[in-house]
Amino acid sequence: MNSLCPCGSESEFEQCCQPAITGVRPAATPEALMRSRYSAYVTENADYLIASWHPDCRVPELRAALLEGFGSTHWLGLNVVATAKGKSADEGFVEFAARYQEEGNPDTVLIHERSRFLRVNKHWYYVDGIKPQVGRNDPCTCGSGKKYKKCCAK
Repeated sequence: MNSLCPCGSESEFEQCCQPAITGVRPAATPEALMRSRYSAYVTENADYLIASWHPDCRVPELRAALLEGFGSTHWLGLNVVATAKGKSADEGFVEFAARYQEEGNPDTVLIHERSRFLRVNKHWYYVDGIKPQVGRNDPCTCGSGKKYKKCCAK
């Protein structure tokens, strides 16, 4: 059964993020890795999330934290805001906004991050991220088309 990919690409999951998640084909770009990681959160694939985290950044508690969060989190959407190259061909950045709700809480939570990715032996890995500053009158990073102050800043 074909279904649209959770990453918002409007492609079929089987053609978009699933090959990276299942190890059939590594993510070709930092954006592809970002999208596949979001899809792994939606499909509750802790193994892929851990494997796609840079080996130097993994912590033993990661699996337990991921598994604990899966059951109570409902992902609502991903918006890739921007991509950028790094200082070398093996570094890249993806700014994104992801929305979710926690079970029992009607409020929507927005994660806005500029993530850093490194390529090692032809595989991209997530390293870390920072929270970019958004002005009140800037477009909201969630992709709604509204100004930030009228949307997610409420």
